[in-house]
Amino acid sequence: MTDIRETVRERYAAAARAATAPADGTSASCCSSTTFVELSQDASGHTVFGRELYGEDTEGVGAALQASLGCGVPTAVADLQPGDVVLDLGSGAGGDVLISARRVAPGGRAIGLDMTTEMVELARHNAETAGVDNVEFLLGYLEEVPLPDDSVDVVISNCVINLAADKSLVLAEAARVLRPGGRFAVSDVIADEDMDDATRADLAQWTGCIAGALTETQFRRSLTDAGFTDVEITPTHEVHPHARAAVVRATLRDAG
Repeated sequence: MTDIRETVRERYAAAARAATAPADGTSASCCSSTTFVELSQDASGHTVFGRELYGEDTEGVGAALQASLGCGVPTAVADLQPGDVVLDLGSGAGGDVLISARRVAPGGRAIGLDMTTEMVELARHNAETAGVDNVEFLLGYLEEVPLPDDSVDVVISNCVINLAADKSLVLAEAARVLRPGGRFAVSDVIADEDMDDATRADLAQWTGCIAGALTETQFRRSLTDAGFTDVEITPTHEVHPHARAAVVRATLRDAG
């Protein structure tokens, strides 16, 4: 797990540095020397990750999406309401947190969790620049969320769970911090059922430098095992010949 964490951490640290770099934004990813634009594209040069997926849903927070390598827009499907407490797993530069914070005001707040110091610092700067104060950014791991049980209403994430070494533990932690009846709404990469080892190795070259996206069957089973119900997995676009981005939604079972 340590090796995978460090590989992913360095990739997203590189993305943070690229987002704030002057001139051409050239930076090194964990896989190769590349530009930030290239990190957002598939092997054919099509944009399948990043800020372009948001369309017009970026008012006042566009700068916070500069370092986004997400594969969707979880805030568009999370049904956020004023007063909600939202947790973004793998919050990066804070774009989804800032969008969430405005939607849950008044009375709500948004929390971002990221294991990359560079991203947490960038997110805090972006929140200050945007003038959004009902936010908090925490440094930590998805497998060890530094929040108490039953403390949030909604968990979102944008193309990060597939990078975790132990996805079952990540989903169990999401269930732990959610209140009964809480909502889970993430964008993530879903692998084809018949993806072979060679394709997984190829996929790893540009979606996180590790192979590990769950299949739809595996994601459904893991969510159910963690205590979720009403699981919905809706494909959105292809990110690789053998993998798709998808919206994954579920509800934590009510204790009653």
